[in-house]
Amino acid sequence: MVIQYTLNDVEAVAKTLLETVDSKIILFEGEMGVGKTTLIKTLIKLLGSNDVVSSPTFSIVNEYIAENQSIYHFDLYRIEDEDELYDFGIDTYIYNNNFVFVEWPELLKPLIQDKYSVVKITLSENTSRTISIENIK
Repeated sequence: MVIQYTLNDVEAVAKTLLETVDSKIILFEGEMGVGKTTLIKTLIKLLGSNDVVSSPTFSIVNEYIAENQSIYHFDLYRIEDEDELYDFGIDTYIYNNNFVFVEWPELLKPLIQDKYSVVKITLSENTSRTISIENIK
């Protein structure tokens, strides 16, 4: 599925994304500043969390609570190899049946054994975004 949108449409896009994915593991790909964190903030809100959402660039993972479930938001930009992923227990997060949103998932993607979804965001010429959603496995 491919959707073109502006930042004014981000809530509608987030709703569509939640209806389209068939996994709670969602990987977000796109250049820096394209709107990955903005979309994730909206998803977390739609899932029922009232927490203040921020990018986990330095903490690597942030946990949010929504309707009796945890939501994990990862930013793996600073992770250099697979060993670092295992050192902080990435496998315990992604196999716990909670929503897991991962920015910069390149190192993680080949390690995931369950189904997952990939959301690719690109910036278009007129400041709109194009998002593609692909369910894997």
